[in-house]
Amino acid sequence: MSDRFGTIFGFLGGTIIAVESGYKVFPHPKPEKIYHRLSDAKWFLALRWCDNLSTPAGIINNTGEISFFNQIVLEMGEEKFIPQQHRLEIFARCLPLQPNQTITYELIPNRILSIQALEIDPRYGKVALVREN
Repeated sequence: MSDRFGTIFGFLGGTIIAVESGYKVFPHPKPEKIYHRLSDAKWFLALRWCDNLSTPAGIINNTGEISFFNQIVLEMGEEKFIPQQHRLEIFARCLPLQPNQTITYELIPNRILSIQALEIDPRYGKVALVREN
């Protein structure tokens, strides 16, 4: 099988290229890596997006769980980043948004979060990319 290029599109600061055998992501620490599903390629870029931010950031899923967070959140703690009682409300605020649309959420006075709706895998619906401003 060859790796002829097909569709190319940007996603969260990266590029996904459809090849005959799957999807390649750039930049990637292993440029030869091929993802067999588009959702896996998108998930890699979403994690990289969180990791590259210099502010607390994470991904909230439909159950209100922070399914991924960056090193800053690891050091400060999930509960301090987004207390459990706010997580489902934050996710609910992302539901009416179009993919990639962003809104703000005031967690406490002077603590503003940006919430971005994102479709990674249509089987599971949207996730909320959340970062502190």
